[in-house]
Amino acid sequence: MEIREVMTESVVTADPATSVQEVAALMRERNVGSVVLVRDGDAVGFVTDRDLALGVVADGRSPTDQAADHASAPVVTGSPAMDVEQAADLMVRHGVRRLPIVDDGRLTGIVTLDDLAARSGDAELVARLTTQITRAALPGFYFHHRGG
Repeated sequence: MEIREVMTESVVTADPATSVQEVAALMRERNVGSVVLVRDGDAVGFVTDRDLALGVVADGRSPTDQAADHASAPVVTGSPAMDVEQAADLMVRHGVRRLPIVDDGRLTGIVTLDDLAARSGDAELVARLTTQITRAALPGFYFHHRGG
């Protein structure tokens, strides 16, 4: 199965200079957990609701900060013709839960771990991905002593 079959074509984007407050309002308005920052048609950063909660609110940063100051970059991307397994491996390798899809230099979609779970029909793939991506993204959670 190609990633184009499970991706979401409607990607919420913003200019990197957009304030984090405007990005948060955009997330609420569009009911999404992430925004791809785009400059001159290129994906240059990625901001998630978690980035805003932990990197802006929890740190007492200004709501007028530019989104680019709190974005993950460079952006890891996939292509629409990629096999779902290839995309999954790319997500695991980079510890990302969201993968913007670029075709001929143009942002054409996004695939999330949730998309794979809901649309691929491959429960084993989703279980493996969830574990591997979470371990890559949160290594301290899995490798510190929890006491007891």
